[in-house]
Amino acid sequence: MKIIVCIKQVPDTKGGVKFNPDGTLDRGAMLAIMNPDDKAGLEAALRLKDEYGAEVTVVTMGLPKAEEALREALAMGADKAVLVTDRVLGGADTWATSTTVAGAIRNLEYDLIITGRQAIDGDTAQVGPQISEHLDLPVISYAKDIKVEDGHVIVQRQYDDGYHVVKAKMPCLITALSELNEPRYMTPGGIFDAYDTEVTVWGRKDLKDVDDSNIGLAGSPTKIAKASDKVRKGAGEVKMDLDADGAVSYIMGKLKEKHVI
Repeated sequence: MKIIVCIKQVPDTKGGVKFNPDGTLDRGAMLAIMNPDDKAGLEAALRLKDEYGAEVTVVTMGLPKAEEALREALAMGADKAVLVTDRVLGGADTWATSTTVAGAIRNLEYDLIITGRQAIDGDTAQVGPQISEHLDLPVISYAKDIKVEDGHVIVQRQYDDGYHVVKAKMPCLITALSELNEPRYMTPGGIFDAYDTEVTVWGRKDLKDVDDSNIGLAGSPTKIAKASDKVRKGAGEVKMDLDADGAVSYIMGKLKEKHVI
């Protein structure tokens, strides 16, 4: 069984975010981590590998520094890694990203594709299902449990306060929740092996069946009107000279002033 896991290197928002003049994220200026939902998807693939002897290939699109996330995946136990990077791919929205990733995947063999439900920098949950559309594959989203049986996947799909049990014939695509599992840690031996493993690097010319009009910023139908960092709150007011009744009256007055009550 051959499994492809799509991962994304995302900004570590604890360190703050930075924007380019055109409103896109300045990814090169921020600390980065592997997207949590994607890491859960990778762990699911590695557990299938442990059980069935599957081959796991991780694929990412991003800046050259995204190789760091691929090395982490290799150190966790993935077998192969592909980095898709090219200046013409920059500024892509979900449509252009999914088009690009699908173009890369067409060069690979697979029985199962696993992506994260969504990335913490965009929160759209669109790229995984869009990849499945580009590749004409069935998709099962919001997976909280994955099993393989007789050429099929059996997935518990999260739904409100319960779950659906969905069965699909492979090849297919699954989007994973971060709650799916607890990802394993890298091992010292895995880290050494990861840096002895060659990462395959592809650019625009390596994408299969992809039109230039559907990639990068120019091929992105989503346009950003405005982007900004967190809005900083004012210092507020401190009242030290009020008794209990006075404090209640003061708070009630402020709530009425702001039309909360």
